[in-house]
Amino acid sequence: MPDLIHPSAVIDPAARIGQGVEIGPFCVVGPDVSLADGVVLKSHVVIAGETSIGEETVVFPFASIGEVPQDLKFQGERTRLEIGKRNRIREHVTMNPGTEGGGSVTRIGDDGLFMAGSHVAHDCQIGNRVILVNHASVAGHCVLQDDVIIGGLSGVHQWVRIGRGAMIGAITMVTADVIPFGLVQGPRGHLDHLNLVGLKRRGASRADIAGLREMLSMLAHGSFREIARSRVGEEMGEMEREVLDFILGPSDRSFLTPARPA
Repeated sequence: MPDLIHPSAVIDPAARIGQGVEIGPFCVVGPDVSLADGVVLKSHVVIAGETSIGEETVVFPFASIGEVPQDLKFQGERTRLEIGKRNRIREHVTMNPGTEGGGSVTRIGDDGLFMAGSHVAHDCQIGNRVILVNHASVAGHCVLQDDVIIGGLSGVHQWVRIGRGAMIGAITMVTADVIPFGLVQGPRGHLDHLNLVGLKRRGASRADIAGLREMLSMLAHGSFREIARSRVGEEMGEMEREVLDFILGPSDRSFLTPARPA
């Protein structure tokens, strides 16, 4: 398909290129790269390492995808970056593969939007429909579940988990786990409320939202894990159960909590 590949692009002969892939001027594609059908590299894009990119993902100019992790412990071991389908990876985005100590793979789900200058570090597990706004950075070993939004200029500390449907406001530092559907904002982020806009967009019922509000109110008055354990046998809605399961999940990190009144 020479008509879809600009003559100035540098593509290793060992790279695996699918049908209908477009590769623009001055792109560089390494030998262990796999580009699925319909992938578009706009121009000046570098795809390195053992990196696979799913169908119809578009990568914009000056993105650096799959270069070695920004981790001094990395010694050149063979690790991977797996990117799903239909993602939009905008200008100057960086995404790194895994490290041997972190599971050896960084995964990006489907239908994400990674805005200009955002960063996904080594060993992260990013779900579907995740949005990283301009210059948001996610440190190593983080888990972002489906439908998470990270606001512009925000940072997520290493090893943090962010539950499904949570939203992080702009210019926020996230240092602890965030429950599903939570809303976090502030220079040193605290759990401000529920992500009501996101819940309504996903069709959450009034009963779902009321149940989540009640749970959030309870959590504000004690240890998240102790309260969650005390409610294990209770009847509750699916969304409340999801929050409960997240709190009792496999992590020893603390949780962002509501700010205490002055």
